[in-house]
Amino acid sequence: MNKMRAIIIGCIVVIAALAVVYTATRFADRSGTHENHAQPAAPPSTSSPPAAAPSREEAPAVEIPVEKQQLIGVRTAVASVVALQRMVRTVGRIEYDERRLTTVNTKVEGWIERLYVNYTGTYVKKGDRIADIYSPELWATQQEFINLVRWAKKTGVKDSNQAADKTHSGDDMPDLDAMLSRDAGAILEAARKRLKLWDISDAQIRKIEQSETPIRTLTVYSPVSGYVMQKYAVQGMRAIAGERLLDVSDLSNVWVVADIYENEFPLIKVGETARIRLSSLPGKELISRVEFVSPELSGQTRTMKVRFSIPNPGGQLRPQMFADVEMIVDLGRKLAVPDEAVIDTGLRKIVYVDRGDGYFEPRQVTTGVRAEKMIEIISGLTAGERVASSANFLIDSEAKLKGIEAPGAAAAGAAQKAAPPADSKPGVAPVQRPKQDAAPPAGAHRH
Repeated sequence: MNKMRAIIIGCIVVIAALAVVYTATRFADRSGTHENHAQPAAPPSTSSPPAAAPSREEAPAVEIPVEKQQLIGVRTAVASVVALQRMVRTVGRIEYDERRLTTVNTKVEGWIERLYVNYTGTYVKKGDRIADIYSPELWATQQEFINLVRWAKKTGVKDSNQAADKTHSGDDMPDLDAMLSRDAGAILEAARKRLKLWDISDAQIRKIEQSETPIRTLTVYSPVSGYVMQKYAVQGMRAIAGERLLDVSDLSNVWVVADIYENEFPLIKVGETARIRLSSLPGKELISRVEFVSPELSGQTRTMKVRFSIPNPGGQLRPQMFADVEMIVDLGRKLAVPDEAVIDTGLRKIVYVDRGDGYFEPRQVTTGVRAEKMIEIISGLTAGERVASSANFLIDSEAKLKGIEAPGAAAAGAAQKAAPPADSKPGVAPVQRPKQDAAPPAGAHRH
């Protein structure tokens, strides 16, 4: 019994000794941990902030090694200020010059007894006969004119001036014969002018006056030379005063009317030079200038009309022929890059700027007018910067795989779902900060 009690007391003493040793060791470890943890607390104020600054200012970039660039065929071009020219190509049609279109009509009512121009397209010269028209009204007017001629011959007065001299011959009493002669002369002159207003020539009037016989039909003559574009007259038909008989067009000068699309409206102005080619004249190039720009837009084709005037001395240009029209428009000096360097995503336009050492920076740009294989850069680039001009779609794919986007992409996509951090700046890539360790729990051992 005493032996058993002695064993128990011995065990208790050993356990107590182990507890004292363990407590002392824990106290020493805790003191050392506080010392080691407190010593690096001061340096972060001098070393940590400067390390984060460069990554905040540096824009994201995708790395394409030089060997890989050669493999995928990457080429670069320099953004520079150059003189831009835009080539506008369109199709035109030959049309007759409306300023040289003449209508042949008659000023008296009657019937067409004979028609000399029987079909459309025939060529008539100035002074050629068009038709013979019988008019009862004209017949009656000629008969009145003949009666006045006879009356004037009986009075012995040739014209109204001689009658006026007789009236003022010096006698106080007026001479009745002289008055009658004067009136006859005035009425005769009025009848003569009436026939002239009905397009009866002076030669015809002299013939009527001398023969004292009315002309049965009035011959209508062509006032100009040209082609008959429209024929309305038919032999035997009734002709109404002022009604058109023929439309005659002089084709010594023609128009070219071309269609210009809506997006090219601002480029075309009166006076722009154009080159015109026709398949019927191979190897021949006609030069003309824009004479007229239509003020209205076609609602169906969304195009507007521009007009050119071309001499046609040989008559080789015929209405409704098609022509190829080219206009070179000077756009001035502008900052531009090759048009293949710009990736149009629909929402944004992206270029990849070569930063050297195989790094390409995606950058959003604002573009302007397009020229021949060039495009104007309004903002986003400066002169002298080098951009990828080929294989940029492969560079863009590599950037997408690595999650690299141009600054400002948040406005077009993911940033609409979540607000940006409070310390983020527009156009600066977000900085990934190292995670801070939580405070160590009591009794944790750190080395």
